[in-house]
Amino acid sequence: MGMRETYTESLIRLAEKDERICLLDADLRVGHGTKPFYDRFPDRAINCGVAEANMLGIAAGLAAGGKIPFAETFGCFAARRAFDQFFISGNYAGLNVKLLGSDPGVTAAFNGGTHMPFEDLALMRAIPGLTIVSPCDPYSLGELMEPLAYSDGCVYLRMPRKAEQQIYMGNEKIELGRGKVLKEGSDITIAATGFVMVPEALKAAELLDKDGISAAVIDFHTIKPLDTDLIEEWAGKTTMIVTMENHQKSGGFGGAVAEHLSSTKPVPVFRIGIEDRFGQVGTEAFLKQDYGLTAEQSAPLIRDFFYKLK
Repeated sequence: MGMRETYTESLIRLAEKDERICLLDADLRVGHGTKPFYDRFPDRAINCGVAEANMLGIAAGLAAGGKIPFAETFGCFAARRAFDQFFISGNYAGLNVKLLGSDPGVTAAFNGGTHMPFEDLALMRAIPGLTIVSPCDPYSLGELMEPLAYSDGCVYLRMPRKAEQQIYMGNEKIELGRGKVLKEGSDITIAATGFVMVPEALKAAELLDKDGISAAVIDFHTIKPLDTDLIEEWAGKTTMIVTMENHQKSGGFGGAVAEHLSSTKPVPVFRIGIEDRFGQVGTEAFLKQDYGLTAEQSAPLIRDFFYKLK
């Protein structure tokens, strides 16, 4: 089962137990796979059309009336087009709006540069009190849906629509706000987030192990609030921290990690992410290669940086 199927099934399960759960979308019931929710709860689903800012205003109104609205659109529109409404009507007002921004970074693929948000985390991280979640597979998404639904305040959920992969076995405990150690290591710690980069981090760790560098890998599905205790713990256990993200380096997950460690436990931080570039059309595989996000590209850079520290 893929990400959008897991999202929709989780939302239906929540709505069956809680009549406050409702859904708003910007003409994406097919693209996001949420038609089953429309069929099951026609009186709790609203197609707002291609009017994302208006959708967030409606969601805020529903939240003010005691509902728990899930609003959804592509990440580029969630972060750029509707930012003011999400900021003011949702977050500043202290309401409970859950916003899904789909197809972040290179997962936008053939939708191209206009639909390829490399900057959404930078924008969303700047909103006080906002929770930001970026799960790496359908299982972790499913485990996080109920906690984020009932978390206090607004949430930004960042995920691809169509993708399928398995990182977790299906019996692990996933906690909102707590990172998950996927692989132990003693030399370096790779902190990764999201569907694209967690598997690349695991592959990079395997390549580094072959070079005699023991690499731990941690899935930071919750980007904000950052699990600072876990970051500090592994900064103390290993020589350096590596961050990997499907986002530009400026203002992203790596920045959040570096900002925290710079004032609490200063250690070398090496960031893997997109440089100062716009998006473009291409397959996800091509785009990962072109933007330097693959394990094969990352591992030699990490290795060279590690040896400079010795």
